[in-house]
This record gives sequence, structure tokens and C-alpha cells, in this order.
Amino acid sequence: MQRIIQQADQIGVRLEIIAGEYVWELSPAARHQEAVFRIQASIKPSESASRKDCGCFHLADVLIRFPDGSLKRPDIAIFCRRPDEQDEAITLIPEAVVEIISKGSEVKDLELAPYFYLAQGVKDVVIFDPFTLFVLHARRDGRKHATSPMNIQFECGCQCDV
Repeated sequence: MQRIIQQADQIGVRLEIIAGEYVWELSPAARHQEAVFRIQASIKPSESASRKDCGCFHLADVLIRFPDGSLKRPDIAIFCRRPDEQDEAITLIPEAVVEIISKGSEVKDLELAPYFYLAQGVKDVVIFDPFTLFVLHARRDGRKHATSPMNIQFECGCQCDV
């Protein structure tokens, strides 16, 4: 399956398998990638966090195999340690995930992604719309809506600017 996902990449299609369903979209545009790079550059440990043991290691657009067997590629995945897998799908569940909305991915990112990630054990899910500056921060205990720019504190002790 990973080979098929890699072949899709070569023709400019991003393929994921979510709960047994194939989901594809075109590769992201410049606005999307700029947001990913900007947010990724801001990820660091939070000085005010009670938890200080997280390394805030982050990867962009990396294939992750979730406990239900889904293969998904979050725009940004934040881990407390470097995942063991280097050449195949990562099995370590991210502490936090950031998804950037692209034209056409609104429903997948806003309606499906938060529930999926939280159900798989991700503690913080951030969805950012670079067109409207809308920010959704979802946790198991609820959702917060805001407008960018803002700082987000993650349960794992990391933070980022959206």
C-alpha cells in the first residue's frame, strides 16, 4: 500500500487511507506550503508548560499508520521523541497534529480530521484556514475557535504560532 501512495505522489496526487476509504487530493499549493513552513518554524517547548520532557520533534507530510490501520499524512505531526521508523510509515502516534486547509479540503479537514485524530489518540488537533485565518483547536475536552495570529499551547508541553 505504501508503494501505491508513493506512486500517487509522483504524479502530484496525495493519497491517504482513512478507516478503509481511499481519500485523494491534489498536492498542496504555495499558500498551503508557506503556512506549513511558518508554523513548523515556530514549534518549540513551552516555557510555561507543566510538562518539560517533550522534545517537540516535528515532521511535515509524513505517512503515519494509525491504530485502526489508516494511513494518513498530517501537514505537521508533533512528537515528543523521534519516531523509530525512518523509511516506512511511522507507527508512533503524534502528540499533536496541525492541518492546513486547502481549497477543496475544507470538509475533510474541518469535519473529519478532528474526530479521526482524537479517536486515534492524538491529544491536540489544530486546523488552520490560511484564506480566512480561522483556527480550530480540538482536544478531547472540547473545541476552541479563534482567529490567526495566535499562540497554541499543546498538552505535551510544546507550542506553536498559527
